[in-house]
Amino acid sequence: MSEKPDAREPSTDRRSFLKSAGAAAIMSLVPDAVRTAAWAAGSDAPEKKEVKVGFIPLTDCASVVMAAALGIDEKYGIKIVPTKEASWASVRDKLINGDIDAAHVLYGLVYGVQMGVGGPRRDMAVLMTLNNNGQAITLSKKLADKGAVDGASLAALMKKEAREYTFAQTFPTGTHAMWLYYWLAANGVNPMKDIKVITVPPPQMVANMRVGNMDGYCVGEPWNHRAIADGIGITAITTQDIWKDHPEKVLGATAEFVQKYPNTARALTAAVIEAGKWIDASLSNRLKMAETIAAPAYVNTSVDVINQRILGRYQNGLGKTWDDPNHMKFYGDGAVTFPYYSDGMWFLTQHRRWGLMKQDPDYLAVAKQVNQVEIYKQAATAAKASLPKEPMRTSKLVDGVVWDGKDPKKYAGSFAVHA
Repeated sequence: MSEKPDAREPSTDRRSFLKSAGAAAIMSLVPDAVRTAAWAAGSDAPEKKEVKVGFIPLTDCASVVMAAALGIDEKYGIKIVPTKEASWASVRDKLINGDIDAAHVLYGLVYGVQMGVGGPRRDMAVLMTLNNNGQAITLSKKLADKGAVDGASLAALMKKEAREYTFAQTFPTGTHAMWLYYWLAANGVNPMKDIKVITVPPPQMVANMRVGNMDGYCVGEPWNHRAIADGIGITAITTQDIWKDHPEKVLGATAEFVQKYPNTARALTAAVIEAGKWIDASLSNRLKMAETIAAPAYVNTSVDVINQRILGRYQNGLGKTWDDPNHMKFYGDGAVTFPYYSDGMWFLTQHRRWGLMKQDPDYLAVAKQVNQVEIYKQAATAAKASLPKEPMRTSKLVDGVVWDGKDPKKYAGSFAVHA
């Protein structure tokens, strides 16, 4: 992949959009500090032509990879250079240090850095959500052979056979930690007291389970299906069964990057939105995506390990198969990609629940600072993407509790199982 900047002009469609929208109308959406930088030259041309975007080898890096592989980025006057990273800690450090411009990154990692939890504090930005759904919790075949195949039977086994049980997540403030903790707690297991929790990078999960380093883990695909294919694990629950259409990875950056390069941030967001729209448009596109990201440069696994679950074809490793309509989605008519304030706030409530934060923040104020809704709206207009009516949404999770973002402090303190 070329590393030379792409100096081509933005597309005719892009220029047409600006003329039809009107610079004044767009300017009204942008904070003053950003507006001055963005319109100083009276142009929306990206300030940076080459944009380095970090990613971890997971299926949900797909819209970032495909934006570059399909040349969608060039329509918006940029060249995305995907850079493969070894761990989420590496992604965090490279974002903060400016070694990469943006990243396919865990929602909760961005908010953890914003609050100074799980690393140095830095003002951060969520440009868009990359995907909903598509993660899972895997239990070892050894546990399954003893009857632990879901939350209730796992909790029963843990009471019957007392020992130290070890579970892995991928980053302390990340999505996988929060799904794992929420699920365990819903089944009466306190993840802060009843188990040992370790952090393992996603591509290393299967190897660690194979040698007996953990009893279970929560991770993104394809590493749950890989455990089944290798005969070492079973799927106890998918994350979409914990929270249907949950937020997962985001396109993240530092606030400094967005303030310094607002046009680039907007162009990057538009390109990745359009790539997500392309993935979700057809089964053949999803299969082409699977073939592309399976390559050694990206996820580095066999295509069949990726393509089953992105088509919604699931098996649990115990003989059960099903078609899941709530499989991983990358666009969902704009509902997937929109950076809802309530989604960001939810991760803060869980960080508070599990003692990662000692006090309640101003949940909505933090979300409005981090989630770049106005930049997203401009990018969505450029990419001809649908916009939801409200920046908040309502969901019911696996324990029957409804989250709507209206009283986050009360919600965070309402759980019987907590740190």
